[in-house]
Amino acid sequence: MQGLETNDYTVSGGHTIRIAKAGSGPAVVFLHGSGPGASGASNFRENISAVTEAGYQAILPDLIGYGASSKPEGIDYTLQLFTDTVLEALRAHGVTSAILVGNSLGGGIALNLALDHPEFVRGLILMAPGCIEEQASYFQMPGIAKMVSGFGGPGFNLDEQRRLVSNLVHSDFVSRIPDELVAERYAVACTQPKDVLARMRTPNLAPRLGEVTCPIFVLWGLNDEFCPESGARHFLDNCINARCLTFARTGHWVQVERASEFNRYAVEFLRELS
Repeated sequence: MQGLETNDYTVSGGHTIRIAKAGSGPAVVFLHGSGPGASGASNFRENISAVTEAGYQAILPDLIGYGASSKPEGIDYTLQLFTDTVLEALRAHGVTSAILVGNSLGGGIALNLALDHPEFVRGLILMAPGCIEEQASYFQMPGIAKMVSGFGGPGFNLDEQRRLVSNLVHSDFVSRIPDELVAERYAVACTQPKDVLARMRTPNLAPRLGEVTCPIFVLWGLNDEFCPESGARHFLDNCINARCLTFARTGHWVQVERASEFNRYAVEFLRELS
């Protein structure tokens, strides 16, 4: 992506984590979600400039199994694996504390980082965060069922990739999905082993949300078919410093479908923490 500098870092297990960055100032780390072809840039392309123009450094890791990072086979993709490898890479990148922006699986990783390393996390911006329900309940959600069934089979092609991306957004937004985004994610998906999704293992962090004391801003699409919007109540009921915002006619990608609004609200939150 134009304007992003990239670095690769070797972490435990001999894996490589790719980190892209733009801008300068306090660190804002964007943690992307799961799914075929996911990467930092493809999840947050519409949000980077708003953050850098506000005086922050945008840092976009590709999680293990995604983007340009290592994609090992024959392992379980646990929440702890995602958390530990991305933290190790961020520290190698020179990040000592950050505000974390996490969507879906990235939201679960952000929460896990806040629980394991509260000194590292200054605040959380979460869009439809995962890991706050039992994993089995997520796999009953229609969006995830469609995603898993469509990945890696003999008919997997650009059209199938477009269908998978379309599932992430409300029907109102489908016609606005760029061909370039589909092609970018398809190129990554073709390099991913099935283990990335088939052997993902995530715990339910909801019982521990009360331990997260940093400020939390949760944004959710009312029509999300991947992570139920009712999950926002977990934060309101259990966290001492949480606010939630729900968008009508919006799916799983608030930061994409409502980019201008998301950027405005996110920058305001960032400035509150400065």
